[in-house]
Amino acid sequence: MDITTKTHKCFAHLHDVMNEAGVSLDDVVKVNVYLTGMKYFAEMNAVYEKQFTTPYPTRTCVAVLGLPLEADVEIE
Repeated sequence: MDITTKTHKCFAHLHDVMNEAGVSLDDVVKVNVYLTGMKYFAEMNAVYEKQFTTPYPTRTCVAVLGLPLEADVEIE
C-alpha cells in the first residue's frame, strides 16, 4: 500500500473518532504527523491539504525510525 492510501486511511480513522466525539476537522488547531521517512512528505502533504481548509492547523511533522504495526505514517 502506498503512502497516499495510508494517509487517506489515517484521516478516515480520525474522522471516525472525531465524529464519535462530536467534533470535525474544522475544530482541529494542531496536528502531529510522524513519517518513517521524509521521502513521504510530498505525498502525505497532498492528502493533508485536501483534508483541511485555510488557515491550516499548526502542524509538526517529524521522521521517526519506526511506528507501531509497521506503519509508515501516523497522524494525531
